[in-house]
Amino acid sequence: MGRSVESVCRVLREQGLQVAARTYRAHRAGYAGLSAGLVAMAYLMNTIHALAYRWDVASGAFRLRPEGLYGRRKMTALLARLGQPVDLDGVVQLASPRRIHRAMTLLRHNGIRRARRKRQRVDPGDGRRAGDLLGRDFTAPEPNLKWVTDFT
Repeated sequence: MGRSVESVCRVLREQGLQVAARTYRAHRAGYAGLSAGLVAMAYLMNTIHALAYRWDVASGAFRLRPEGLYGRRKMTALLARLGQPVDLDGVVQLASPRRIHRAMTLLRHNGIRRARRKRQRVDPGDGRRAGDLLGRDFTAPEPNLKWVTDFT
């Protein structure tokens, strides 16, 4: 636009903002684009997404592959088998388990868990319980006369 940094800084100083021209130039010279770590993380996220999902032409959406069920440990082992460098003996490389964990967290990809989920009892809210129809007498004079179950 034909205006020097000094004239813009002078106008800003008149408005009460203390900005030096060398501060602007230092900031401008220090910007080198994306960091190498950020680019490596983007490549890793792209690799994980390509392994976990496939594009389904019929539905026009991504579908989960069997590898998409993997958690962090299995995904780390899979990337190591495919030739991605992995963290060995404390030397952090492109696809360390910690980086894979971070990439999967950023992708919101968890894999599946085989453990049973905890079931939460839903409180009816009225504070009443089912009535005691047996009066706490669990004895029966003959078979199949009283049936008792525990549903806790």
